[in-house]
Amino acid sequence: MKSRSHASVEVLDTTLRDGEQTPGVAFTPAEKLEIARLLLTKLRVDRLEIASARVSAGEDTAVRAIINWAVKRECAEQLEILGFVDGGRSAEWIRNVGGRVLNLLAKGSEHHCRVQLRKTPARHLDDLAREVEAANRGGLRVNVYLEDWSNGVKSNFAYVYNLVDKLRQLPVERFMLADTLGILTPDEVTRYMEWMLSAFPNLHFDFHGHNDYGMATANALAAVNAGAAGIHATINGLGERAGNLTLAQLTVAVNDLSPRRVRIAEKELQHASDLVQSLSGKRCAWNMPVLGSDVYTQTCGVHADGDKKGDLYANALVPERFGRSRDYALGKLSGKASIDQNLEQMGLDHELDPEVRRKVLDEVIRLGDKKKHITAADLPFIVAGVLRAPVNQRIRIVDFEVKSHFHAPPKAKVVLEIDGNRIETSAVGDGGYDAFVKALKKGLRGFGLSMFKLLDYEVRIPPGGRTDALVEATITWALGGGRTMTTTGVDSDQLVAAVMATEKILNHVAEAELPAAAADGE
Repeated sequence: MKSRSHASVEVLDTTLRDGEQTPGVAFTPAEKLEIARLLLTKLRVDRLEIASARVSAGEDTAVRAIINWAVKRECAEQLEILGFVDGGRSAEWIRNVGGRVLNLLAKGSEHHCRVQLRKTPARHLDDLAREVEAANRGGLRVNVYLEDWSNGVKSNFAYVYNLVDKLRQLPVERFMLADTLGILTPDEVTRYMEWMLSAFPNLHFDFHGHNDYGMATANALAAVNAGAAGIHATINGLGERAGNLTLAQLTVAVNDLSPRRVRIAEKELQHASDLVQSLSGKRCAWNMPVLGSDVYTQTCGVHADGDKKGDLYANALVPERFGRSRDYALGKLSGKASIDQNLEQMGLDHELDPEVRRKVLDEVIRLGDKKKHITAADLPFIVAGVLRAPVNQRIRIVDFEVKSHFHAPPKAKVVLEIDGNRIETSAVGDGGYDAFVKALKKGLRGFGLSMFKLLDYEVRIPPGGRTDALVEATITWALGGGRTMTTTGVDSDQLVAAVMATEKILNHVAEAELPAAAADGE
């Protein structure tokens, strides 16, 4: 078997091809170009599968735009397009849009060959040979996808061996071994990959895994350790059914858990994930490794204490590696260290004696028992309540009114008070909250202030809640410098809850932008 234990691993990203098979996901040509540019220039993927041939007019437009851009960047050779055994029509389409690489779909199992194609293996092989030779004569480089290879190698290795043995005599650069239905275990991947490399030690094999049994990352790691030259993945694991291998998980698994490396820029993984979530409408799970919203949040007080004393609960996946930061959740499981970490981050830790801190912790636990979601932005209010002193609210939303009509845009009036000075503004917006924010911004400008950028807005009610149930509005804001803050508001009126959450962030605006003298009335 050819040793690749110290080599790098090629990464082919197929978000724009296989990822688009996710139910409900269809990228526009402009979106495809934006994703392609990010993947090649920022994330530094080795190869990019951008489309399937002959799908639609929109696909034609998207592929031409990506290829024209890539030609100017001198990276068009990194672009690949899936094609089919169709008498040369796929190859012709690829040439017409400027493509240079055909990923030809072949049947990697005899069962697929006979049942779906209704062909004998010999007939299928003859058809494949004609496609490869014609595409190569036409100037295309050719890779071959062995679809359903996992079932093929398990049930009839002789079929797979004969197929590869004949195709390797043709101008085929890579053989792409697909676990199309995500059925393999890591032990099986190791065994079958070693079979392929023992039989054909000089060939380039890619592994293409799916996640039906949650094995995609483990299977990819097994393929890498067995000697696979390339691995396929998608941003956020987009793909049919349970999806494909997630690029972020592939990256950290190979870099941290194998002797080999991928050249992916780790600090760009979160950016790419956020972009694809936005364009696809498919959100990542909160606990998705590397990318999930909560994966760098410690909830248990014991863990916060251990981190404070010596990073005892941190592994190699430190958040800074991916441009993020560690958070310490507040709730009924919080301990003294959780409070201390958050107070320190908020700059509230200097003058609070141990007794006050204990009372703050008691209040956090009490609210947590009520399932109240507590954020760092709530701490000043909790501390103020414990001290029986008013919160230093330099900015107050004294009153507001929002009117909505079927045939007219919503209008909002806001009464704002800053350091005792009151101003009333109004605005029109695309929605009730949008009109409110626009009126609010007008008022802030009157005091020389600006708003933090809104990143995310979410409302939640208890499952099965009545129409008069409490609503929790959760808003995430960009503070600058890569930092974010989440504020919440709770009320039976959704808009009032959002206004409460917004008022909290305004006082951080005041801390950032208002001179200290203003608080003294000077």
